[in-house]
Amino acid sequence: MNVIWRTILVILQARRRVRRGRVLAPTEIGRVRLTTLPTDLDILRHMNNGRYLSLFDLGRWDLLIRTGLFDEMKNRGWYAVVSSQTVTFRKSLQLWQRFDVESRMIGHDDKAIFLEHRAVVDGEVYARVIVRARMLRRSGGTVSHEELFAAVGQPEGIPAIDEWIHDWSAASVLPPTKAPAPSTWN
Repeated sequence: MNVIWRTILVILQARRRVRRGRVLAPTEIGRVRLTTLPTDLDILRHMNNGRYLSLFDLGRWDLLIRTGLFDEMKNRGWYAVVSSQTVTFRKSLQLWQRFDVESRMIGHDDKAIFLEHRAVVDGEVYARVIVRARMLRRSGGTVSHEELFAAVGQPEGIPAIDEWIHDWSAASVLPPTKAPAPSTWN
């Protein structure tokens, strides 16, 4: 079973939850229950570090659908892209281990939205990722926060982003796509 099948399953489950009235406010935490499968493992027989990021995408799908943001994005021809992310690993997930992907919007700056995803076993964090995402138009260009919040509402109750996240975001940025970005090593 590849991640595409899990993605389809999560999307269908999220849609079913919405039909049953289990929607989420933008500040609420979404949870998706998963199991570590043989295809998730690396040579050391624990979950591959890259697979965490793929599985955290499932949490984003659930969150987008259950908050209603996905339908608004689809209707307006918008889509989200990850512009940067940082991940921290604490414990390894083992074969057949059940865990939850917990996802929440943690804030925004003038250009991006920040989300946090966690791999959690029995209430204990095993891994965490901070994601910086931007909204783009299928017709080209960036969706401003003013336009985004006019369409979906300004989320209330979102805590201020930790200063280290602002520092990381600024330090990890690459030049814009139309600017030169030569690969030179110092």
